[in-house]
Amino acid sequence: MKVVLAGAYGNLGSDIFRALLAAGHEVVAADMIEKDLGLSGNYTFKKLDVTKPEALKGLCDGADCVITTVGLTKTSAEVTNYQIDYQGNLNLLNEAVAAGVQHFAYVSVIKADQAPDVPMLHAKYLFEQELKKSGLHYVIYRPTGYFYDIVKVFRPMIEKGEVTLLGKKPVHANVISTEDFADYIVKHMMDENACYDIGGKETYSYEEIARMCFDAAGKEPVIKTAPAWLFDVLAWVNKLKKNGKDAILKFSKWTLSEEMVGDVKYGDMSFKEYIYQNFTKL
Repeated sequence: MKVVLAGAYGNLGSDIFRALLAAGHEVVAADMIEKDLGLSGNYTFKKLDVTKPEALKGLCDGADCVITTVGLTKTSAEVTNYQIDYQGNLNLLNEAVAAGVQHFAYVSVIKADQAPDVPMLHAKYLFEQELKKSGLHYVIYRPTGYFYDIVKVFRPMIEKGEVTLLGKKPVHANVISTEDFADYIVKHMMDENACYDIGGKETYSYEEIARMCFDAAGKEPVIKTAPAWLFDVLAWVNKLKKNGKDAILKFSKWTLSEEMVGDVKYGDMSFKEYIYQNFTKL
């Protein structure tokens, strides 16, 4: 099959890219820039700017399925989540409809429909709604989070020797590796009108995760808690500064204070092993 993969060179996108080629699909790898991933197979690169509908013309021609991982995941003072996660993906969806594509798969976030005050989630939810009424066969993947993201959050705190968690109530997550998630995405991309809340097979509280990180790094655990409202204050201050950091802070507060456990538990990779592989390097 011919598959258009939007966001093909991101952390998750590159693993989906590999999985698609391994499965023998023809891939149109669409992204802002092309990277050397050392891949071989039937693929072409297309420069992608989802904010410009005219630049998407012809992208989806002849495709059987479109998969998009497109989303704003870092601080930006120039664009917002509503411009990228919502309108950008909507531009891509409109092009897919115009090209006669029958299947469209979208990577969202678990509980995206439950956080109207968090732009990184609400924008995704708004696009989910557009996709559902598009008339295309759709698959919406709602992951709980990824191995590398958790390590990215905890590493500077472990290096400092002190982890601060939000609130006193235990919060759990069953994050998934991007490799396992990519495998699931490719296997289910042709499902019809499905939504999957998906995570890995291991569920831990953030305190348990912190203790594993300290143990892997060979350090005594020092774990403190802070009230979640501190993030609200920081978000408000940064919103006044118009630097784009408020969206990231709201998302961080939400992920660290909400249960992030998916009903679909999938994958072979162990998060515990991943932690020990990464933090023993400290």
